[in-house]
Amino acid sequence: MNHSGTLYVVATPIGNLQDISLRALETLKTVDLIAAEDTRHTAHLLTHFGIKSKLVALHEHNERRAGEKILLALASGQSVALVSDAGTPGISDPGAVLVGMAREAGLKVVPLPGACAAVTALSAAGFEQTHFLFQGFLPASGAQRRRTLECLREQQAVLVFYEAPHRVIESVQDIASVFGGSRQILIARELTKTFETFHRCTLSQAADWLRADPNQQRGEFVLLVEGALPAPQGEISPDAQRVLQLLLAELPLKQAVKLATDITSAKKNALYALALELEKTEHD
Repeated sequence: MNHSGTLYVVATPIGNLQDISLRALETLKTVDLIAAEDTRHTAHLLTHFGIKSKLVALHEHNERRAGEKILLALASGQSVALVSDAGTPGISDPGAVLVGMAREAGLKVVPLPGACAAVTALSAAGFEQTHFLFQGFLPASGAQRRRTLECLREQQAVLVFYEAPHRVIESVQDIASVFGGSRQILIARELTKTFETFHRCTLSQAADWLRADPNQQRGEFVLLVEGALPAPQGEISPDAQRVLQLLLAELPLKQAVKLATDITSAKKNALYALALELEKTEHD
């Protein structure tokens, strides 16, 4: 089969090397070039499986510049495999820029599915909510992190975060502060590796659990947080109330209610009743 001119997006193991697929191994053996986030890291993987394909570096600091050279290789008929240090390229890892460049150039892109830390953790979480929202890494700054969490607070889907060991306690504390302590969280650490750990508890308990054992603060983390529960029938969410109040400050009642309904999808009758109550309170 002629694979020339194709960019293969290849998922690699997130810990246990036996998780690599047969298709991924065959592709890595036969391509002309492997574009790797860290060539030294990928070299260990290739050596383990006896693969000798040529490596080039493609990471967040050189992705567009290196991508231009890779496009030339693809255009000349060479086949290229794109890999990150672990998991699926482009998912909180470099790769999306190169894939976008290849598509704009009309080149063939073929994904090879495999390991992904987010999906691995979700499969072991046991949350009954059927939807999830992948957020990836939260901002490093505490203030910016809390602003991001405020925007996510009303999401009715399991929220998926990646976190580094030196920030995990701060992040868990901020999540609990913004979301409240009653929601469930699954802390997944070192997935598929020797010290793989899963711990499910309430947000109010999570930081103390991490502090109790320094060993549980090491490695790479996936944090899964239960989504917000839908407001009971007839109730209005705090965010919808805030939107209505802001609109009432600038607009006539009926117009404010109509806009608030369009923006929040809350029940119009419930918003109208709340608007009357708010205006009455203001005039009393």
